[in-house]
Amino acid sequence: MKRLARYAAVGGAATAAHYALLMLAVEAGHWPAWLASGAGALLGAQIAFWANRHYTFDHRGPWLPAWWRFHLTAGAGALLGMGLVAAGVHLGLHYLLAQAGATLLVMLAGFAANRAWAFRRA
Repeated sequence: MKRLARYAAVGGAATAAHYALLMLAVEAGHWPAWLASGAGALLGAQIAFWANRHYTFDHRGPWLPAWWRFHLTAGAGALLGMGLVAAGVHLGLHYLLAQAGATLLVMLAGFAANRAWAFRRA
């Protein structure tokens, strides 16, 4: 539970950056919400990797293999999130409400994948 709480705290910071870019891209850039969601996820992933590596999982192994594993996991999460946002908007939800639901589901799936694979103990 302690690691999940740390993962959620790191995710809060990464999610804030994700949402800021999402809203900027949609509102000012007039991007489709699903594409802006993917760009925000990419930014959030960079923040999340370094904070999770050091703070959440105290990973001491080589960083490059962990970076690749983390980003494969983050990429899968971004695709899942983009699909959920597209589906939510298609169903008539506001893009931020759709993103909020996607964020929760992707966070839980990402925690499980990162604990078991990206930052696994040697």
